[in-house]
Parts: sequence; C-alpha cells; structure tokens
Amino acid sequence: MSKDIVNQAKEKFGKIVEEQLARVEVLKKGMDETDFSKLKPIIIGVCFGDGIGEVISKHAETVLKHMLKSEVASKKVEFKDIAGLTIENRAKHKKAIPDDVLAELKSCHVILKGPTTTPQAGDQWPNIESANVAMRRYLDLFANVRPVRIPSDGIDWCFFRENTEGAYVLGSKGINVSDDISFDFKVITEQGAERIVRMAFEYAKKNSIDRVTVITKSNVVKTTDGRFSKVAFRIAKEYPGIKLDEWYIDIMTAKLIDPARRSEFKVMVMPNLYGDILTDEAAQLQGGVGTAGSANIGKKWSMFEAIHGSAPRMVKEGRAKYADPCSMVRASAMLLRHIGYPDRAANVEMALEVCGQYEKKIKITGRDTGVTGEEYVNYLLSWIDNPGLKARWEKGSA
Repeated sequence: MSKDIVNQAKEKFGKIVEEQLARVEVLKKGMDETDFSKLKPIIIGVCFGDGIGEVISKHAETVLKHMLKSEVASKKVEFKDIAGLTIENRAKHKKAIPDDVLAELKSCHVILKGPTTTPQAGDQWPNIESANVAMRRYLDLFANVRPVRIPSDGIDWCFFRENTEGAYVLGSKGINVSDDISFDFKVITEQGAERIVRMAFEYAKKNSIDRVTVITKSNVVKTTDGRFSKVAFRIAKEYPGIKLDEWYIDIMTAKLIDPARRSEFKVMVMPNLYGDILTDEAAQLQGGVGTAGSANIGKKWSMFEAIHGSAPRMVKEGRAKYADPCSMVRASAMLLRHIGYPDRAANVEMALEVCGQYEKKIKITGRDTGVTGEEYVNYLLSWIDNPGLKARWEKGSA
C-alpha cells in the first residue's frame, strides 16, 4: 500500500517538474518589452473584481479618467471595462480566470484590477486558484513593485517581490499523499530570480540609491532561498556602486518596525511569500493596507492593484460604499507613471499624502463613522486640482 502511495506521489511531482522545466525554456527565450510611446491608443483595462473591488476600482477609474481626460479625448488612451472576475463567475467556470475574461485582459496593454476573492478550505467555493496568482502567471507579471513612503519617519521604501515563483505559484498543486501527510512545493529558477533582482538594482541605480537588501531564509531553506541569495550576490557584482546586504525574513519583520533602523532600508528584493508578508506590514505603518498600491510588471503586460483582499464581510454588512479607495488610487498613480505620465502620477501621490497624512479634514473608516469612498475621492480630486498642492505637500514632508 505504501509503495502505491509513493508511486502516485512521484507521478504527480514528476508532472510538476516537467511543467516548470518547460516554463524555464520560455523564460530563456525572453519577450519584447512594450514601448508605450509608440502605442495609440494605449488600452487601459479596468477589471472590477468582486467584493469591495467592484466599488473601489470604479473610484480609481474616476481618478484615472480625470488625469487622462485630454488623452481620452484625443484617442491616445482608451478605457475598457472588464467584468467576469467575480468569484461567482470563476466558480461557475471552475477556473481562476475564465477563458473569455483572459482574452479581454490580453487585449489591453495595462490593467487596473480590483481585489478578488480567493477560495479557501472549508468555504462554499470550489478549490480554484487565486485569480491574482493565475493572472501573474498567464501574463508573466514577474515583478510586484510596492512603494511605501512615510516622510515624517524618514521612510521611503520600495519592495521588489518576485511574482511568478516561490511558494505561491504551485499553491493549488500540493499533494495529499495520504490521510496523514500533505506536501506543498516552492520553486525558484535562476532566470526568475535574476530578472527581479536586476530590476531592483536598476531601480536603485536610476534613483541614486547605494544599497539593495535581499530578504530570504537561506540559512534554513537552503535550496530555493539559497539560489535566490546566490543570484542576488552574483548580480550585485555588476553594480559596483551599490552595496548588497542580506537579511532573513523573520528579523526583517522586526526591523521594519524598529525606529532606530527602519529608515536605513531603501530597496528590498525577495521571493514571493516574504514580499507578501513584508509589504502588508509596511503598508500598516503607512496607514493601513487600504493605503498601499501594487504594480505587477511584465515585459508585455502590466497590472496595477490594491494589496488587500475583497473584504466580503464589508459587503455582507452593507459597508462596501465606505471602503477605502486609496490603495486603488495609489495603484492608478503607479499605472500613470508606467505609461509615461510621471508628473500626473506625482500629483496623485502628493494628494494622497496631503489628504491622508497632513490635512486629515475628512476620514474614511470603513464604516458610517467616516465618509464614503466617493466622498473621499472627490476630496482627493479637489486637492489634485489645487494649485497649492505641491507647496502643501512640501510643507508636510519637510
């Protein structure tokens, strides 16, 4: 009996290895990078997701359309609304992303995506993969870039989280070997680690930052994290003006909340799971996960989103209209910068900081004790259009 169990496990694992070897061959071939300066129109897909995603993504779309109104009028930019990523539709098709929705996503150049519900053991939904994980894989969105800035504490962090490997990419392919034991898998490739590490170093070089920190648990997880670490130190040799240091994920979670040390860190690069943990912690310091946006960058496509989930409890309790849209608005600012409008992106980011950290004349609490998401976005837009925005921001960040 035990021999049969082992053979079945070997067969399943063998298929996973074959899939990953095939993926490596695709990575070796590479892909041409999108040049937004040569595109007309740039097609921005707005994928509403589900839960509060259907609400806050529309608020972010309002901000984006406001910032790009002249480009929309001249047909340099086109918006495309994409439905179909609700948990109900994904469960109906028993796919993380139904085929027709994936085709629509691929017809866009960049995507603004609302949060989506991920099924978990014991809930009412079939065991389908996370839509986020699937989208990152299907569109090869290998870099998850998450900035966090708290000027009053001297914090200006940028996290580079590998997005298509690590502990998440095989999250739905674990094996229940028997009634007593289960296995999940983690994968790190030379090519996958290299491109995210290189992106972090290029960002540091471009922004005159002389330090990059790689975060692993390579002292214990010696094979996969060990590979990620070795790649980082290999790539570092190509950037002699930038120092690379390595920190382990457990102590790093402590150092991010250590007032004596946290401002020393600037650019951090890490495998998938660790990036998910650290950026949520960092966002909480900034004001909560509702304040942080996320860029998922690939060569051909890119997707921008909030870092938090779909909050079905808020919907169930009738509080969706009070959901904080700032994470999605910050994601829209990152999208603006990515497609070639850095000044407009900066205006959105300054308005977010002025409204959330300096002025605080109105608050969004997630309940009727604060304003609605729509009211907060109108407040943001009033500051974006305010000629005194930059001066107020400079005063607050001084």
